[in-house]
Amino acid sequence: MIYNKKEFYGGAALLAIFFIILFMMFQPIYHGHNAMQFLDHLYNSISKGSIDYSGQLKTETAPYNDKSVDLKLPYKTEVEAVQSAALFTTAGATATVEGSTLHVTGSLGAILASSLDDAKLMYDNNGDAMKAKYAIEPRRALFNWWTSLKLMDRVLKAQGDFEAAKIAGTVQTKAIEASYNYYGIDAQHITEDLALVIFSLVFYVLYTLWYGFAILFLFEGWGLKLSH
Repeated sequence: MIYNKKEFYGGAALLAIFFIILFMMFQPIYHGHNAMQFLDHLYNSISKGSIDYSGQLKTETAPYNDKSVDLKLPYKTEVEAVQSAALFTTAGATATVEGSTLHVTGSLGAILASSLDDAKLMYDNNGDAMKAKYAIEPRRALFNWWTSLKLMDRVLKAQGDFEAAKIAGTVQTKAIEASYNYYGIDAQHITEDLALVIFSLVFYVLYTLWYGFAILFLFEGWGLKLSH
């Protein structure tokens, strides 16, 4: 039995409107995307616009130009080793494939600078330049950089060169990993769509409250109440 019809039907109406809006939000009416996809792309674009560290890291890696390294990097497969050898030779280093192990000698700074150049290409969504450079799928090439720098970090630590390992790990996570994850997304700054960002945040808060009050009115109208 309904305790308060006005409150019950008011809550039911609010809940019905809530689901109508929810249904509309999942329709592909925003340039072929639904509201969730549209906003996901918007916030990915904004977050990408704040993670371009290539220039900053170029400055941080410059002091390592005169530092020579002699590394044996153990890959999981020979294919990875062969593909990764091209990365190091392009950077001016010597890379010799020994089964699934890659023996690399050369300037640490030059290697890191070359990886940052490739990270910047991928950050700018210039996959064609990467493919022309290495003759493999662009994201595969960048993933090989990620794997190589991870191995360099590990081997340098084993050699006791923790400072060099740290800079290799920083380039891996802040540049290579970020460019890989955001490849294909156009970067933008929050000021470019500030009004839309504010609207989406305010709408999210109000829409959540709408649902909460709809449930509250529905159950109170039904006669269910919390008591101490």
